[in-house]
Amino acid sequence: MDLEGKVAIVTGASRGIGKGVAVALAKQGVHVVVAARSEQQRRLPGTIVETADEIKAMGLSALPVRCDVRDEESIEETVSKTMEALGRVDILINNAAVGTYDPFLELPVKLWDLVIAVNLRGPFLFSRAVLPSMIDQGWGSIVNLSSLGADQLTSTAFATDPEAPPTIVGQAYGVSKSALERLSRGLAAEMGRHNIAVNAVKPSRPVLTEGFQFQRPDADYSLWVTPESLVKAVVFLARQDASGVTGAVTTDQELILAHGL
Repeated sequence: MDLEGKVAIVTGASRGIGKGVAVALAKQGVHVVVAARSEQQRRLPGTIVETADEIKAMGLSALPVRCDVRDEESIEETVSKTMEALGRVDILINNAAVGTYDPFLELPVKLWDLVIAVNLRGPFLFSRAVLPSMIDQGWGSIVNLSSLGADQLTSTAFATDPEAPPTIVGQAYGVSKSALERLSRGLAAEMGRHNIAVNAVKPSRPVLTEGFQFQRPDADYSLWVTPESLVKAVVFLARQDASGVTGAVTTDQELILAHGL
């Protein structure tokens, strides 16, 4: 599917993987809505304005819209602004996410609720908001960013000591990503008759982003990878409709090898 002239909303696009996806889609001729909470500089580097300005500096199209994926009204406003400015929504990239590594018995209920709200409820609400227009136009693609934490119970990703035992993946994070994968498969089955593809993709190895470096500055990141291969996989899935790849829950490397990307 040619992406030239399509319209995409990318959540969590002020930095990291989301920013990489937004820039890559723009280079394919997509009008990108850069959606995230970071409208002004905070603790972490990167804002929606900076991402949009970087895209515009290349002569490409970007619209920064402040959006909190926990808030249904904020999501509806983002979709409304997109429709007003660009007239359609063809692609939704559900990338915004938060994580926690607290042991289960030490995990505050508020933190559990936050992770579920951002990682699962957010994609649910955003998908509901964009699907009516996708159905009307007879085409759409939703890509949900999952994680190895959906499957793995332990991880050495943040180890500072090579002899240390693996740590347990945070329950809230793992549950949210596992449920997101189930949502992706189920929604693909429902939306196939409308020519809408829904897929979930995750990195085959931990991806180094500003957020992780900020949270764990002392961790060993020597085996982590940059976002390029994951971004490439997301762009490939963004091209799909129901006649192509849909209902997939896969890693970036599996997609790259299977489709010669």
